[in-house]
Amino acid sequence: MNDILPDQTPVWQFVEGKVREVLSGYGYQEIRMPIVEQTDLFKRSIGEVTDIVEKEMYTFEDRNGDSLTLRPEGTAGCVRAAEEHGLLFNQTRRLWYTGPMFRHERPQKGRYRQFHQIGVECFGMTGPDIDAELLILTARLWKELGLDAHTRLEINSIGTSAARREYREALVGYLSGYYDQLDGDSQRRLESNPLRILDSKNPDTQKILEAAPKLDDYLDEESLEHFRRLRELLDAAGIEYTVNPRLVRGLDYYGKTVFEWITDSLGAQGTVCAGGRYDGLVEQLGGKPTVAVGFAMGLERLILLLETLELVPDYVNANADVYVTAMGDQAVPVALGLSESLRLALPGKVVVTHCGGGSFKSQMKKADRSGARYAVILGDNEIASGTVGLKPLRSDEGQQELEQAELANTLDKLLDA
Repeated sequence: MNDILPDQTPVWQFVEGKVREVLSGYGYQEIRMPIVEQTDLFKRSIGEVTDIVEKEMYTFEDRNGDSLTLRPEGTAGCVRAAEEHGLLFNQTRRLWYTGPMFRHERPQKGRYRQFHQIGVECFGMTGPDIDAELLILTARLWKELGLDAHTRLEINSIGTSAARREYREALVGYLSGYYDQLDGDSQRRLESNPLRILDSKNPDTQKILEAAPKLDDYLDEESLEHFRRLRELLDAAGIEYTVNPRLVRGLDYYGKTVFEWITDSLGAQGTVCAGGRYDGLVEQLGGKPTVAVGFAMGLERLILLLETLELVPDYVNANADVYVTAMGDQAVPVALGLSESLRLALPGKVVVTHCGGGSFKSQMKKADRSGARYAVILGDNEIASGTVGLKPLRSDEGQQELEQAELANTLDKLLDA
């Protein structure tokens, strides 16, 4: 688990702001859930034989002896909240959330034991049009962040639970003949969750899978038609994709459409967004049958990608637009008042007032370190004459002297130039 320090939070705020802007533009509403849930919620939704439940959850007993878990993902909690508060009864919902998740796994590049996700969940819409909308809005987000040339989309259909059961038997029958050649994880999954073997990163296992039965040969007609129509909608929207027949998701509740957005710029940890349909989960958790689809993206990995590709705009890391200095005790109340008037006149601009005294030289050093484009200079001479000095900090323009009443208008023009 790690701290996010003041020089890092502007990038987080930038990404979160872009996400909020895009999702709001598509009519999605934010929901906020607690980070602690009953342990049984995750066992029932994710699956007891998944890596998350078996090895990665932070689970503990509270003072009443109830088993609680720090949420390892957001979908189950979102379904629980929506069902508990009657949000799904005879209506459709487009929801999103953001916040910390917790998994006790081996830390690696872009992944921590407390990590942050943005999740999107849609309920009550049966057709592939909502699947397509999720992929279209994600593509829009990549464009807003400058990542559209650095991400690619893979999609697949894993059919209904009945189709997967039939395929599971065929896959286990085939892989059992190669049991001694499988890696340890795949041997364990052969009994518990064999479809996850398709997603193995072990090259020897992937070679064995080349002749394995194909999932799409077992798909039901409804799933095939849903997937065909989804591809048509993506083609019509100009969204490029690759069909990856080995793409599966690690959680038990997925069915039909699954997808991943992948980058080749972060080494092996290339997935930046993943999701799919989970039409049976609401009923599985005690609600009425409700179709659903969603995705999640990890903020740490997304920010790492932006920084690796140097795509964070310069303005994101600037702490200030204007730095108001105050030389001498008489200047302090004037500086505080002048700064407040600038904030009112320049909405959206950051005005920092120097506090703590110090020489002219030390105050100008702090003004420069703030990232401000302009320093406002206030000393005894300026107080006496009712003027201010305005010094550019990011150009070779000369310092000018202005009436205090002219300062806001002048800065408004200069900062927008």
